[in-house]
Amino acid sequence: MLFRRQAEQVLHRREQAKSVKGKIMRWWDLALIGTGAVIGAGFFLGTVLSIQRAGPSIVLLYLLGGVCAYFVFAALAAMSINDPQEGSFRVYARKAFGSSMGFVSGWNYWLAGVLIMSSEVAALAIFTRYWFPGIGLWVFAAFYAVIGFTINLLGVKDFGKVESLFGILKTSSLVIFIIFGVLLVFGLIIPDKTTAAGPLVLFPGGLTGSWSAMIFVLFSYGGIEVMGLLCGELKRRREVGRAGRVMVISLTVIYSLALLFALLIVPWQSINISSSPFVTALSSLGLPYADSLLNLLVISAAFSTMVGALFAVTNVLVSLAEDGDAPHALIERNHKGVPLLALSITGLGLAVTVLVSFLLPAGVYEYFTTAAGVMLILNWLLILASHMKNQPVYHKACEKEEYRLPGFPYSTYLAMAIIVLTIIGALLFAAERIGVLISLSAAIVIFLISRLRRSLGQPEINPAPAHKKLPK
Repeated sequence: MLFRRQAEQVLHRREQAKSVKGKIMRWWDLALIGTGAVIGAGFFLGTVLSIQRAGPSIVLLYLLGGVCAYFVFAALAAMSINDPQEGSFRVYARKAFGSSMGFVSGWNYWLAGVLIMSSEVAALAIFTRYWFPGIGLWVFAAFYAVIGFTINLLGVKDFGKVESLFGILKTSSLVIFIIFGVLLVFGLIIPDKTTAAGPLVLFPGGLTGSWSAMIFVLFSYGGIEVMGLLCGELKRRREVGRAGRVMVISLTVIYSLALLFALLIVPWQSINISSSPFVTALSSLGLPYADSLLNLLVISAAFSTMVGALFAVTNVLVSLAEDGDAPHALIERNHKGVPLLALSITGLGLAVTVLVSFLLPAGVYEYFTTAAGVMLILNWLLILASHMKNQPVYHKACEKEEYRLPGFPYSTYLAMAIIVLTIIGALLFAAERIGVLISLSAAIVIFLISRLRRSLGQPEINPAPAHKKLPK
């Protein structure tokens, strides 16, 4: 959804070659695209919240989060390869559990996108206020919201190319930060003595603190599931396992090393929500303008992600209308191809972000991030459940499945357990509890509406036909 545009741009540029030679996407293409697309403000700023809860144990949590993310990716990859479908994973949810669950999946998907977009706007405002601490958070939130809405309203083309560029910048900025960390370890860079980190206490907040931080950890892996839909574009589908492993291992190594070096440079207690932990760490090294430069890179990348998210969330709403799960009027587009009504409804999410930034500036990012994280992993849970239900069909229909989730079904049970425990852990802190309750309430309302539609005689929508027929 939010991260697929970057991959689609790459595939579009290869369309002519693909029509002649067939699928030419190699496993390393998917791994590189996914690594750059998944990294976002959820990591650059969301790690502040997880560090405040878990302290140095956050490095171990990212290893656990990587395991869960890989199994979700692999589950969707198995479905998209064994049964290629147009659209998102709600098609597989509809196949597994009926039209009502397809409706639930689609609207959960849209709502998760709105919350992720809102958290990006809040993060942008916080990043910018690093230079202007005296200006209200809502001013910057309103500024970025208006600019993002205007860009989408104008129907600017090829913005995905810019997103791809900033995807590279995001990854590069973390790699450069890791290089600074290596130089620090070898004594080539010495931080300010007043901010040097002391001995690391692994679980300063106890197990409950680390448990409650998992919601922000999994949120940092958001988008890994969407990359599973692109596995059908691989030239050699049997290499999907290698692509997934390299992608998740790369993300986990980058995340873990960047956090480890940040905690070695500054005490975890000095990291707060006023700036990214990596900007805080660089500012302590005394390097001229290094912190501001990194902050500028992060703002640029987060802004491109926010604009792309607004575009993607709007088109998810259009897709729902095309499938009969939303009012048909949302399909209408103007002469520039912009779905004005769908964009306006999605834009309300930006308006809510500005309002909350004005009323609750201290907790706006935490509320949106927690709520978005819960909606995100609820979709992960549905992906795993859909795969568990659909997998026996692939096994019976095919003499040999093209791809199978490693360790199935035990890996599925493990990933589901991690997700459920993560949601429970988010209830341990009052600020996170608000976001959890908002997301769970919204999911329940969506489910009840789906049941009401069915009781009123809404016709069942048959799943889209596969690009290929399963062997008899």
